[in-house]
Amino acid sequence: MIRIAAVGDLHYGAGSQDILRPSLQHLPGRADLLLLAGDLTRCGGPDEIKILADELRGLPLPVVAVLGNHDYHANREADVRRTLESAQVRVLEGEATALDIDGVRLGIAGTKGFGGGFRGAHGSDFGEPEMKAFVGHTKMLSDRLEHALTALEADLRIALLHYSPIEATLEGERLEIYPFLGSYLLAEAVDNAGADLVLHGHAHHGAEKGRTPAGIPVRNVAQPLIRHAYNIYTLDAHRQVLPAAAGGIS
Repeated sequence: MIRIAAVGDLHYGAGSQDILRPSLQHLPGRADLLLLAGDLTRCGGPDEIKILADELRGLPLPVVAVLGNHDYHANREADVRRTLESAQVRVLEGEATALDIDGVRLGIAGTKGFGGGFRGAHGSDFGEPEMKAFVGHTKMLSDRLEHALTALEADLRIALLHYSPIEATLEGERLEIYPFLGSYLLAEAVDNAGADLVLHGHAHHGAEKGRTPAGIPVRNVAQPLIRHAYNIYTLDAHRQVLPAAAGGIS
């Protein structure tokens, strides 16, 4: 069995010191890896991400992350990535990584993703150049995710996102903002390539559980939603996702 600790939307900034660290002390005994689903900072400042990187530094288990929209706000996303990588955090954007855990090859493909909406109420790359750019960005990131997942040689595969691939994990959010919370194109990418679990954040007022159209489990791990430092999901030998275990109050 693979035990996956996951959380998104930590929104680190001034005053965030030691918010996560106390809950990380017992993590190596409870999980095999930690996945971070974006919005790790408030505004994407290098000083903000340094606080989180310092808390993760030296953690004796693999940490893999994607960035979120907040991490892009200051146009310093490259610095955010470098700072995380200096703390041995693997950051993915249209890329994949594989880990060997207890004789199991676990592959993780990740992207921030983007918006656009869902079947029956989605944008299209038609008309003004601004609209073409908006939907085109989602298409590009979804294509990269699909290629990264497809290329993975692994026993189990996880798609790590920030934006949601499905509507079900957005329920609780205002319908008007669904197009800015995710896109069906991300679910199509996952279903085309295949995966065992999808993790995302971004939807603070959404729902935890859902499935892609092909039936792949999706979990929303935004911290304001799960209300814990992280959730732990277990993938068993039959590729089933067991119910979440809370990873400490934050």
